[in-house]
Amino acid sequence: MSDRVLEAARLMEMLPEADQEFAFAFIQKLVQAWDPDYTKVTPQEAREIAEAEASGFIDEADIDWSNLSRYAE
Repeated sequence: MSDRVLEAARLMEMLPEADQEFAFAFIQKLVQAWDPDYTKVTPQEAREIAEAEASGFIDEADIDWSNLSRYAE
């Protein structure tokens, strides 16, 4: 988590509960305006996805769920 996010959380903790709820709702609206379908990824998430795909990642559609023993190492 970035220092800025941690500082924002610390500041929110100082608010009365009703104002914390308002701030949280505002942040949700900002995120939804930025990505209404929650489909964008952060730079950290993009790195993690790239690492997973490069590490032998198996797509769920390619798994034979009836024969999981074939994936055991």
